[in-house]
Amino acid sequence: MKKTIVVLCILGVVSFLSAGAQPRFTSDTGEFHFGQVEWKHPVTAQYTITNTGDSPLVLTGVEPDCACTVVQWTRTSIGPGGKGVVSVTFDAEALGHFNKAVAVSTNTEPQLVYLRLSGQVVRRITDFSRSHPYLIGRIRIDREELDFPDVQRGEHPVMRLGVVNLSDAPYEPVLMHLPSYLEAKAEPAVLQEGEQGTISLTLRSEKLADLGLTQSTVYLSRFAGDKVGEDNELPVSVVLLPDFSALTDAERANAPSVSLSAKSVDLSEILARKSKAKYDIVVSNAGRSPLVISKLQVFHPAVGVRMKKNVLQPGESAALRISVRKKHIGKRRRPLRLLMITNDPAQPKVTIEIKH
Repeated sequence: MKKTIVVLCILGVVSFLSAGAQPRFTSDTGEFHFGQVEWKHPVTAQYTITNTGDSPLVLTGVEPDCACTVVQWTRTSIGPGGKGVVSVTFDAEALGHFNKAVAVSTNTEPQLVYLRLSGQVVRRITDFSRSHPYLIGRIRIDREELDFPDVQRGEHPVMRLGVVNLSDAPYEPVLMHLPSYLEAKAEPAVLQEGEQGTISLTLRSEKLADLGLTQSTVYLSRFAGDKVGEDNELPVSVVLLPDFSALTDAERANAPSVSLSAKSVDLSEILARKSKAKYDIVVSNAGRSPLVISKLQVFHPAVGVRMKKNVLQPGESAALRISVRKKHIGKRRRPLRLLMITNDPAQPKVTIEIKH
């Protein structure tokens, strides 16, 4: 009888612990408001999804509420602290106000989450400050970074950069110093005064040299014969992930499991007083086979990173030293991030955010 009670207690504890480990869906915004949108000029809302839980999050499906929207989303599992994307493109074919929703199905509670987008389709836009908040010369754009966050080799994701000509002369949108793995096409090829268009960027992932982070910089021309410089640069980042789709259930059960003492670091108070800040994060392997950290990369030259070991045995831990130099942050103060690529199939990509 005592043995039976002990077994039942153990099963109850295991069940409780299993129920406690849950993914959690968190979006950077519940509703994306475009403001004015020009008639027949499609616009895209991009929602950043963070798994704030403690087990992998899966977006099992995304369904728009009408045929006027097209959706794309991160189809690989999102590990604890990881980020994914839901991208919704609205065709702007009908004039007037719009309020649309997409239903996101997940493997957590609630199983169904609604993301919304709204605005007004007009024949001619008079205010582009909301839809295209970034100003480069007399050109407005809707994003200042070109980011392909989760890519498998062989995929060809497309990103759209919205462009508006506020100058009094015809303008030809051109991205200069385009890397070999990117193709760009501007529609229309020439923008008249007050007109908006789109530069579609297609990633040829088979041309990427290696797994992990690949970074480059492109430059948006502001006028014919323009030169490259800090004022018209747009950083490009691509993260190519390893493919674990062929793993068996047994291999997944015995896989390594990466665990971090923190996935975000706030160094703003230290950097307000000092020229350099440091922080140590403990990286552990909570799995059943060796954890291999194949890539440890930074998105910004102000960030330094050091780790003495790149292979951790089950139960083993090591310190990850992060340092930030204030003088290298730059005027535009872009977000600081650190990328880790591992052989943990549940978390092949770990991103650490650094506040400054």
